[in-house]
Amino acid sequence: MPSNAPLQFAPVTPAQFAHLAQQAQSSGIAISGNSGSAAKFGVEVSWNYAPDTQQLTLECLHAPFFVRSEDVEARLRELVQQSLASA
Repeated sequence: MPSNAPLQFAPVTPAQFAHLAQQAQSSGIAISGNSGSAAKFGVEVSWNYAPDTQQLTLECLHAPFFVRSEDVEARLRELVQQSLASA
């Protein structure tokens, strides 16, 4: 079970969050609303976006035995940073 701290990103504008959600959607991960969780290939991730503070929190809730949660978090960090730079 993952035991790492949630990843936090700020500032994330509403437009940037919408862009992130669109990218996730195109990858087959349904993100709807400002908070929730989604799973794909045995990896479960939760998100919470606070538009008023422009803070996005992501957390790896579950990773299968063959994937380290640290690897999931590194990939999440990379994807968010790329998306924010291109939004």
